[in-house]
Amino acid sequence: MEDALSELGEYIAQKLGDSLLGFAIAYDELTLEAKGESIVDVMRTLRDDPQCQFISIIDICGVDYPERSQRFDVVYHLLSPHQNNRIRVRVITDEETAVPSITGVFPGADWFEREAYDMYGILFTGHPDLRRILTDYGFDGYPLRKDFPLTGFVEVRYDEERKRVIYEPVKLAQEFRDFDYLSPWDGTDYDLPGDEKAKQ
Repeated sequence: MEDALSELGEYIAQKLGDSLLGFAIAYDELTLEAKGESIVDVMRTLRDDPQCQFISIIDICGVDYPERSQRFDVVYHLLSPHQNNRIRVRVITDEETAVPSITGVFPGADWFEREAYDMYGILFTGHPDLRRILTDYGFDGYPLRKDFPLTGFVEVRYDEERKRVIYEPVKLAQEFRDFDYLSPWDGTDYDLPGDEKAKQ
C-alpha cells in the first residue's frame, strides 16, 4: 500500500511541479503540501487526471496553530472511487491571506469553506457567498480558534416578557470547581459515604 501511495505521490509531484511544496505518507493516506495560490490548479489536476480521478470532495477543515506566524492549515480530503483511495491536501495561511475558493472545481466545497470561515476566520477569495453558516448574526469571534474564550462573549436566549431573542454578556452560574486530580491508584484523603463498610 505504501509503495503505491509513494508512486502516486511522485507522479503528482512531477505533474504539478512548483505548485506543490512536498508530499508525505501518514496514516495510510497520501498528504500533499500545496501552495495557497495554486490550490485551484492542484484540485483540478487531482480531479481530472486519469491517474488520479479524485472526483469526490469529502471535507475541508481548518486547524489552528496560534504559535505559528501562519497559524492556519486548510486541509482538503478527497476520494477516488476508481482507485479506492483517499488523499489529503494541506495549505498553510494566516489571518489576512485569503485562500482561493475551489467551488469552481468542486461545487460541494461551498458550505465547507463557509464553515472554515465561520469557525476559524479563514478567508476564501472567489467564493460565491462567504458568510457565517453555523453561528448567529452578529456573532463576535471565531469559536474554534484556540484563543477563543471557553465561555464565549455573549449569551443568546429567548425572553418571554419581551417576546424576542436577546443578547446578554455571559454570566457564569457557578464558580469553576476545584478538583484534586489525585491518581486513582493512590486514593483520596477523605472518606466518602459507604467507606466504613469496606473497613469492616
